[in-house]
Amino acid sequence: MKKIEAVFLADLIKKSRTAKYDIKIIDTVNGTLPGFHQWTNGKQTEAGFEITSLDSDTSYYFLFIDWHRNDNYYLVIYLHNKSTTAAELKVIEEIDGIPHITWMYNPLKRDGKNDQRKAYFKQMFGSRKVTIKIPASPLDIEGFIDQLFRLCQNRIKADKIVDVFDFEI
Repeated sequence: MKKIEAVFLADLIKKSRTAKYDIKIIDTVNGTLPGFHQWTNGKQTEAGFEITSLDSDTSYYFLFIDWHRNDNYYLVIYLHNKSTTAAELKVIEEIDGIPHITWMYNPLKRDGKNDQRKAYFKQMFGSRKVTIKIPASPLDIEGFIDQLFRLCQNRIKADKIVDVFDFEI
């Protein structure tokens, strides 16, 4: 996404008031997040948030960051323990004249079972491609975050599905 789109989304989150989520702003230093994670060090970051679902106590970090240092911003969602990312979203598409952020489930595990993961994701969630409408105002942020949390939870479930059904003896 363009920097202006990242700034727009980050500003909507900053201005939002939601009863379902606790949203904490992560302080940046000169536009970076030193010490957050080795993958973020030195990268330009427009904004960062720690977002916690008050219903489930699940938390993620949402970062609007120039992920590959090429002036193309991503919404990178980290697991709460910062061990890895749950999603890296960068594509904004117009669908029926309305901007949506899109993401494709494409596991890259090195165990030969990615086709099983893809099939499970598609069967359970309808498609490997996820589209989420970009909110127009701070009032729309709660639904946007709902969908991002669901995306992350579905991705984690799909990644682990081969462990659930792998009963080799």
